[in-house]
Amino acid sequence: MTGEQGDAPNTVRRGMFGVHGSGDTSGYGRLVHRAQPTRTARPYGGYFDDILDRMLAALTFAGIRRSEAIERVVVFRDELTVHVHRDHLRDVARILRNDPALRFELCLGVSGVHYPQDSELHAVYPFLSITHSRRLRLEVSAPDTDPHLPSLYDLYPTNDWHERETYDFFGIVFDGHPSLTRITMPDDWHGHPQRKDYPFGGIPVEYDGAQIPPPDERRAYS
Repeated sequence: MTGEQGDAPNTVRRGMFGVHGSGDTSGYGRLVHRAQPTRTARPYGGYFDDILDRMLAALTFAGIRRSEAIERVVVFRDELTVHVHRDHLRDVARILRNDPALRFELCLGVSGVHYPQDSELHAVYPFLSITHSRRLRLEVSAPDTDPHLPSLYDLYPTNDWHERETYDFFGIVFDGHPSLTRITMPDDWHGHPQRKDYPFGGIPVEYDGAQIPPPDERRAYS
């Protein structure tokens, strides 16, 4: 694969946490971290161009302009990431699933990422096409003041618990999910522990006197 060129130069950081000239003999001082480019220009390389061509053709057929649905494309370390506008996440996911030339049968879940410096929450979806032996990643952002994304539950039912986990830990609300409740933290827990603005330690936890109902009475699902 090729295509790691972008419209902005890569940021290079040397050493662990930027440390340099410290006489450190652990090896950390020789680490080189190259940041992901902000976007990638064509040609993307390999089968990546074929995926984007087919995706854009299907969007055009559906009456959706590229600029409305796709924010940017990034190829980094031989992996393709398509950044999609949240209003068209379901349109793109449906095309990936249904188009015979794409046939991404599997969405392997969703993970959250918090960028407090940009006041944004991101959801990352890895896809796999068994038919064509191809991989693709979608990434969608939402402001942390309006953390709503459409659920993909009805398109990819295995996203059920993944969306609940991402809601639990990051506070992303997946509109349309049939039962968006916490999955790891207690139901009455305050905050979302994997956000960068979550307090680091010092969270009071009170278990004394807690009563746990029988499993068939803990929650009701509609």
